Amino acid sequence: MLYAILSACLAADPQSCQPIVLTGQSFGDPDRCAAESARIAPLWAGDDPGLVADDPRCAPLADLPALPVERIAEGVYVHLGQAVQYEDSPDGRIANLGFVVGRDSIAVIDAGTSRQQGQALFAAIRRISDKPISHLIVTHMHPDHAFGAGVFREAGATIVGHEQLTDALRVRGPAYLDNLTRLYGPAPMIGTRIVLPDAKVADTMTVDLGGRTLTLTAAGPAHTDNDVTVRDSATGTLFAGDLIFRDLTPIVDGSLPGWLGWMDIPQDAGPVVPGHGPVARDWDTAVSAQRQFLAALDRATRDGIAAGLPLSRAVPVIVRSLQPFADLWASFPESAARDATAAFKELEWE
Repeated sequence: MLYAILSACLAADPQSCQPIVLTGQSFGDPDRCAAESARIAPLWAGDDPGLVADDPRCAPLADLPALPVERIAEGVYVHLGQAVQYEDSPDGRIANLGFVVGRDSIAVIDAGTSRQQGQALFAAIRRISDKPISHLIVTHMHPDHAFGAGVFREAGATIVGHEQLTDALRVRGPAYLDNLTRLYGPAPMIGTRIVLPDAKVADTMTVDLGGRTLTLTAAGPAHTDNDVTVRDSATGTLFAGDLIFRDLTPIVDGSLPGWLGWMDIPQDAGPVVPGHGPVARDWDTAVSAQRQFLAALDRATRDGIAAGLPLSRAVPVIVRSLQPFADLWASFPESAARDATAAFKELEWE
């Protein structure tokens, strides 16, 4: 099968171009593919005066860059991201992404940090199956999980997320995109757009892929205020998003007590796919290290508040108390300070 590809460049810098794979349709006929890519090329950039899209061409699936993926259970595949924070990554591909293949269709869980990464995930999926991609489930608002979503909307997927995800992306999305552009440069982010969900999970939702269902469960404020987990009925695999970190220092962007409370309810699951770090064989393996770290953060923060320390003095004290964990977690110093600040601001008003 062939895919139409455009070259999208910044109008101000014609050398900063990225390939745009048109994922909505594949072609068996080279002439039709060429005609469609030529028709779409001048339309793709739409009203964006900063982009120029031209040089239409066609390429076989084998020529498209694809993310490495591994099968962790029957019909369940995972791409493992770099277990570091954005500042320590050369390209921002830090999150774990996955997909589940059913009898009738495919669901994708998280889409990566840019259109380019989303395209590479799409190519990896298509090398395994040509079934329709019916759903993209975005586990939460952070860009390493959400910003490749446009690729899958173009491929026909329904975008699903927590009922709070729309507001979170509207409020924070533009700043996230600006920050990524400053960090990695404008060229790698060409074509990356903020995509809002089509369907919202308030409590639970099921997605039928044919022969297997996925159960989506909305969490209360924890890692963020818009976390969703995904459990596959056929294998018990749990995609936890960033409700579970392994190897990479957990980041509190929602509620520390809420996160600890979420972990207190065991899940009958295995394997467990965290948002970052290696896949765990079971629930206890998945959450044990994170539980210890967040519980220590909670204790140290409450001690600082009880001692009457202001935020400016409490944060370094809390971080020092967490030093026994430093060698266990990547990107620790900056993340621990961020966590101490977030925890203090929340707990001082309890």
